[in-house]
Amino acid sequence: MSPQFLWYIPNQVEPGHRGDDVVEHHNSLPTLTSHARALEEHGWSGALLGTGWGRPDTFTVATALAARTTTFQPLIAIRPGYWRPANFASAAATLDHLSDGRVLINIVSGKDNLAAYGDGEGDQAHRYARTREFLHLVRRLWTEENVTYRGEHFGVTGSTVALRPVVHGDRRHPRLYFGGASPAAEEVAATEADVQLFWGEPLDGVAERIERLRLLGEKLGREHAPLEFGLRITTVVRDTTDQAWADAEAKVARMAAGNGPAARGRTWRAAVGQQRLLDLAARGDVLDDNLYTAPGRYGGGGAGTTWLVGSAEDVARSLRRYQALGVTHFVLSDTPYLPEIRRQGDQLLPLLRD
Repeated sequence: MSPQFLWYIPNQVEPGHRGDDVVEHHNSLPTLTSHARALEEHGWSGALLGTGWGRPDTFTVATALAARTTTFQPLIAIRPGYWRPANFASAAATLDHLSDGRVLINIVSGKDNLAAYGDGEGDQAHRYARTREFLHLVRRLWTEENVTYRGEHFGVTGSTVALRPVVHGDRRHPRLYFGGASPAAEEVAATEADVQLFWGEPLDGVAERIERLRLLGEKLGREHAPLEFGLRITTVVRDTTDQAWADAEAKVARMAAGNGPAARGRTWRAAVGQQRLLDLAARGDVLDDNLYTAPGRYGGGGAGTTWLVGSAEDVARSLRRYQALGVTHFVLSDTPYLPEIRRQGDQLLPLLRD
């Protein structure tokens, strides 16, 4: 398939996420809409909208942005402990119908403030077993009628989602993205996800994980179309290689001085995928030509742990190497978000599409 290029929209209560510009009404509908429309205008397919208790509700934000755009695809992050499968299947199918098939879904099973919304998620094995059931049941609700299901975590009787998702060619429902690097998470991806998202690991690590997931899917009897793969990473793109590295190193210096994103020592560090990223620093500050590992030492988490740094040509060359391994979905970002939508849309995306 043709590669898909998404961005990231920071639906945050506090301004200045990962060094973003601090502007008045940063999370208002006009401001967020300006990001979504800029994505349309500069060649992006859409954007990931993160989830977590304490953020604005992700599904509500995605619905508002879909209503104010024409091609923008929201990649809506949701948690199985926050939603019940039938409620979610109906809500997502409705938005998919209203937006003419633009909905994408990212299933998140990581830690959150569970008690705040009454979830008793339990240990890792419980979380991922529940996620596997959630994905299985939501897919059935989108594609079947009068669904009856009794599982360990969820159950429905005679359930039909009356308004169906949009069908376009081979697309029968919104694509289901999923992340996770633990053995339990990889079983979920190998059997039930449509796209496995990786953080910004070096090429050898991504190649090894792709091979393992493909073999695992065969072993576990995957019943769906072949698993696809995606990369979620920060891309620091400037007019020249030297300028990109000067800016990247200056950002890390601000982080080290405590003037950048706050260093965090909470549950994010416990995730297997996150720990894989943090461990990369032992291999060097720069891997695979321009994968910068230093941000992880000073509080960078998730997509902010490792950065691809360079000119548009440098970063495009690196992303094409991931594409050669089988990665076809890219979720990129840098701050300040809005100017970088334009810069990277105009400078980087044409090279990747060529």
